[in-house]
Amino acid sequence: MTDDRPHDLFEAAREAMAKAHAPYSRFPVGAAIRDTDGNIHAGANIEVISFPEGWCAETTAIGHMIMAGASRIAEVAVIAEKLDLCSPCGGCRQRLAEFSAPDTLIHLCDAEGVKKTVRMDELLPLAFQTETIG
Repeated sequence: MTDDRPHDLFEAAREAMAKAHAPYSRFPVGAAIRDTDGNIHAGANIEVISFPEGWCAETTAIGHMIMAGASRIAEVAVIAEKLDLCSPCGGCRQRLAEFSAPDTLIHLCDAEGVKKTVRMDELLPLAFQTETIG
């Protein structure tokens, strides 16, 4: 029996990607977060003409999670229309790390589904630790 949990995140990320606002880069991205209560929060990248003042799909999804009252990420899926595996950018890696544990799973997807899964500490091994600065 297979675990369908990453598949529901993939579907949510893919649906979010379809709502991306990327008229300048033409690089739509979708992300979906499962919080530690099992709820899914999705987001897309949103660009504005004042480059680089737009924001990434992961940032949108984190915002939705926080606004829903959750604070911890259990796993994430990321998909981009033009890449087989879309890894979060550097800024999003740190944003994800702020709300994740080192063993949080990050699923990298293509148009068909999850293709590679890495742990947060593999994606960003030397993330800033919030407890370090209080």
